[in-house]
Amino acid sequence: MPTRSTVARHIIDTLHASDVDRVYGLPGDSLNAVTDAIRDVDGVEWTVTRHEEAAAFAASAEAALTGKLTVCAGSCGPGNLHLINGLFDAQRSGVPVLALASHIPSHEIGTGYFQETHPQELFRECSVYVEHVSTAAQAPRLLRIAMRAAIEKRGVAVLVLPGDVALEEVTAEVAAIRPTTSHVVPAKEDLARAAEALDGCEDVTILAGAGCAGAHDELLEIAERLKAPIVHAMRGKEWVEYDNPYDVGMTGLLGFSSGYRAMMSAETLLVLGSDLPYEQFYPEATVIQVDIRGERIGRRTPVEVPLVGGVAETIRALLPLLRTHSDRKHLDDAVKHYTKTRRTLDDLATPSKRTIHPQYLTRLIDEAASEDAVFLPDVGSPVIWAARYLTMNGRRRIIGSFTHGSMANALSQAIGAQSAAPGRQIIALAGDGGLSMLMGELLTLVQHDLPVKVVVFNNSSYNFVEVEMKADGFVNYGTDLTNPDFSKVAEACGLAGFRVNKSKDLPKAVKQFLNHDGPALLDVVTERQELTIPPTISAAQAKGFTLYSLRTVLSGRGDELIDLAKANLRQLF
Repeated sequence: MPTRSTVARHIIDTLHASDVDRVYGLPGDSLNAVTDAIRDVDGVEWTVTRHEEAAAFAASAEAALTGKLTVCAGSCGPGNLHLINGLFDAQRSGVPVLALASHIPSHEIGTGYFQETHPQELFRECSVYVEHVSTAAQAPRLLRIAMRAAIEKRGVAVLVLPGDVALEEVTAEVAAIRPTTSHVVPAKEDLARAAEALDGCEDVTILAGAGCAGAHDELLEIAERLKAPIVHAMRGKEWVEYDNPYDVGMTGLLGFSSGYRAMMSAETLLVLGSDLPYEQFYPEATVIQVDIRGERIGRRTPVEVPLVGGVAETIRALLPLLRTHSDRKHLDDAVKHYTKTRRTLDDLATPSKRTIHPQYLTRLIDEAASEDAVFLPDVGSPVIWAARYLTMNGRRRIIGSFTHGSMANALSQAIGAQSAAPGRQIIALAGDGGLSMLMGELLTLVQHDLPVKVVVFNNSSYNFVEVEMKADGFVNYGTDLTNPDFSKVAEACGLAGFRVNKSKDLPKAVKQFLNHDGPALLDVVTERQELTIPPTISAAQAKGFTLYSLRTVLSGRGDELIDLAKANLRQLF
């Protein structure tokens, strides 16, 4: 039955009927109708953050963890502008988020009014749908369209809502908007072409990405049929790596040598649900690519056989067409190389009398974390250590800004993950630069009693930027950070604070930190000069390091080279 209410109340009632549990954001006068409607509706919470960017990141992480539509809101002008970075992350991560971007009074639009912007233009690039609600009568229909677009297109939908329109009355029926289920399978002739290409060679390598979620059994079955090693991309790690005798590690800028080698030695590459962006990491090979979004196929490397479909159902349709390969040479060689590479990486994750290596810190966190922990690494060096030292098991999750690549995601996304899963262990792996950028969100953890565990890789620098500078031959400049004792900052905010600067104290501190009942922060002073060696060092990078060394000496900072050598000799021998 249609009911009469304000536009704002209709929106919140519809969200409640559609299983939306909370709205992330900051209050503001143009949002008053929305926040007041939330106050009146049992079952929808108003989760206040200290910055709208954090609200959008939180919504993005909740959507990634649950697969459900999530919502964030920002007041007119600067308020909803602050959402944009987190919304870009959600859009590029392919998760369903609805943003309510309130607007100035309708009759003032176009006059240069206080806080006036043009949200439709501003949000167009980071959304699958954006529309301005100009009348109350439009609102119910546009809301349904926006929600359905976000859910079905797996992206961001934005409703631009003037504050005065939100207060107007409307008569409309509240209808639940929920996901639909479908199975997409390529045409028979396309599957036959793929089978012919795969059966026509022996050295097949599989590149598996986030599209392999829910397809673990099928992935192992086709790897066994083809005797193919499986290389994973960063977003595929949580879905591919565990219980997988064919996994040979990761490739890309965050990967390591075994994954890179297995890719480059392939005669045929089968890409399953991956959009690895770095063209230099693809081999010169026959490429078969499977993706549910056909527009992604072939944009990284030339593809001979494009297959539009879901990974699991496409593999199931393809398997009956494939012969069982018998030659294991390519697979065994790749697995052997991975075993050696894995041993080398593990040898780096050891305690040191001189310093705390970030590998060792990450390994201890991995070993002490719960079996269903959710890890959220900051962009930069924490992502590298997470990629190499966090162990997936089919129950753990790893969520980050892996495609958009924004700093300050870890703490902000942890808010959303913990809100969605209050009984689950949520661990933010924060860089000191990333934490500092949105450090006010520590207060959000306390205000909402969210028991997030925040690990700080404190190397007093924008560390990954420094590595990039070295590789390009530049002397580090502008990357120093003068940091406080973050554990004291955490305690001032109401969290439990721990600080460690010696390896021998780290194991005990990690256990105490993770076992604390409530939000906590562990500030670890880690080795600044730790190099993140790429999977293969190009001639240009080698030249860059040589230039860096020469320029550093000539600039009178030769002591940095000594520190660099001390920190990384164990990686080179």
